[in-house]
Amino acid sequence: MIPRYARDEMSAIWSPENRYKKWLEIEILVCEALAKRGEIPLSALENIKTKAGFDAGRIDEIEKTMKHDVVAFLTCVTERVGEDGRFLHLGLTSSDILDTSLALLLRDAAEILLTDVDRMLAALKEKAMLHKDTLMIGRSHGIHAEPITFGLKMGIWHQEMARNRERLLRAKETISTGKISGAVGTFSFIHPSVEEYVCRQLGLKPAPISSQIVQRDRHAEYFTTLAIIASSIDKFSQEIRLLQRTEVREAEEFFSAGQKGSSAMPHKRNPVLSENLSGLSRL
Repeated sequence: MIPRYARDEMSAIWSPENRYKKWLEIEILVCEALAKRGEIPLSALENIKTKAGFDAGRIDEIEKTMKHDVVAFLTCVTERVGEDGRFLHLGLTSSDILDTSLALLLRDAAEILLTDVDRMLAALKEKAMLHKDTLMIGRSHGIHAEPITFGLKMGIWHQEMARNRERLLRAKETISTGKISGAVGTFSFIHPSVEEYVCRQLGLKPAPISSQIVQRDRHAEYFTTLAIIASSIDKFSQEIRLLQRTEVREAEEFFSAGQKGSSAMPHKRNPVLSENLSGLSRL
């Protein structure tokens, strides 16, 4: 993520420490399910739950030699757990951990985005009502057409974001899918009840059927939804930038006390927030 623009709560989700935390959570849940089935000793489960941990720096160090992130992670955890570490990852393949944890991270990120969309909807509704009688010129092809109100424009944006919210809810539901079915998804070395248990504990749905991986159309839907939302934000930002042009000056984004628009021209009040939004929406 780009530190200049990343928010703390979103950066925390995608940090290496949080990713490894999710990996460990999944591994321990698998051990719980296996212990319930009598496939690993209860004493081993308790030892794993007590001693399991990791150090991100140590994982990086191990990975330099092993060239495999999940094996490096498991090696690091086993260094703390000891002999019972042999029960970790039993019957699993790396993608069981990677794809199931990715579902958790994307779901958590969607929760933040849904909160943001709700705040945006509230702000747009407020502006629509406040400016329901604020006259402005309507345009088509960028040319003066008939009068409208600024409230109408805000109302249109509000409805677009309401549709985006529904899209994001659907994408969150689609991506909230886990896989604990082992190599190539055949359950050859792990019972389907383990997948059911782990996914239930994580608040995910088991994939109805999978290969080595959770099928990527789910991820495509999620990121396509983000792209549609970003296109809306870019549209809104571009409109603000156009309306703030010196020769138009029909609307202006907030300009805070002490803010500067130029190192050489003190009269400048640049739409920098809208410019940032336009740029970031295209990444």
